[in-house]
Amino acid sequence: MITILAMASCRPGSDAGKPTLATYFKPVASPPLSGGVQLIPIETPKGAFRVWTKRFGNHPKVKLLLLNGGPGATHEYFECFESFLPAEGIEFIYYDQLGCGHSDNPGDTSLWDLPRYVEEVEQVRTALGLDSSNFFLLGHSWGGILAMEYALKYQRHLKGLVISNMMSSCPDYGRYADEVLARQMDPAILDTIRRIEAAEDFSNPKYMQLLMPNFYAKHILRMPLEAWPEPVNRSFAKMNQSLYITMQGPSEFGIAGKLTRWDRKSDLKTLTVPTLIIGATHDTMDPAHMEWMSKEVRNGRFLLCPNGGHMCMWDDQAVYMKGLISFLQPFKR
Repeated sequence: MITILAMASCRPGSDAGKPTLATYFKPVASPPLSGGVQLIPIETPKGAFRVWTKRFGNHPKVKLLLLNGGPGATHEYFECFESFLPAEGIEFIYYDQLGCGHSDNPGDTSLWDLPRYVEEVEQVRTALGLDSSNFFLLGHSWGGILAMEYALKYQRHLKGLVISNMMSSCPDYGRYADEVLARQMDPAILDTIRRIEAAEDFSNPKYMQLLMPNFYAKHILRMPLEAWPEPVNRSFAKMNQSLYITMQGPSEFGIAGKLTRWDRKSDLKTLTVPTLIIGATHDTMDPAHMEWMSKEVRNGRFLLCPNGGHMCMWDDQAVYMKGLISFLQPFKR
């Protein structure tokens, strides 16, 4: 790969003005170098903590900060980006939100709060030196909610926004789960799932035993469970259950946490920053709603991954990555 990149950067004419391979991998910190890792101090209502970030590459005009889903997963399921974005000279930054992955986990549910996470992202942006000349924000799933909220308050700092696999209304998401996704399930299996939910018996092993093959493998990541990519399994195994249940509820099959009434449909028209909305045909989120979102924002476009589910950066990877790169490339000039 290095040879191919080095040759590409030396091609006459077509690559004039593009950063070279040496520029892309040029360190941006003073020695001792840490492979791009930076622990960022953040202030919260409950004191100071540190969150983990890792910069991959260096481009002066395109710096893509990644917001993971869950809530409570880790940056690790984004590792597939390493197979695509460096070859295009696109800088991206991993980031574990407070309570996730390598970041501090205060274990205080009062900190699992959307407005506080917005201010956390703003503190991370400032510490990383990102601004409207280079700052792109990609939020996937719960990260999409966080990205929308951040943009609605701080879009003056953004150069571009990517909302991946997230609707702009949790009530609409809940209805889609009930009225569309649930009806695609075997009625007997759905009845058992609903009885377990009604009894709030979420620790019952049968609950996830039914959801994994009948919902997760069909709408979260459309591969046989035994073939799920290792970075996805590693990320999900580290899920902060306190954060997940507080915000989302006990299952991806609908929503029952603090986000239950979150709705920003009427505010999308105030977003003027260039925005890419990514959805998938078999997603847990309604692809028609996400296409509608792309028309509500002032400068939007929509990417449909026709073979994908909620994790379409994995199960419809070629379409996802081509669309993401096509959105970002013009901003490199």
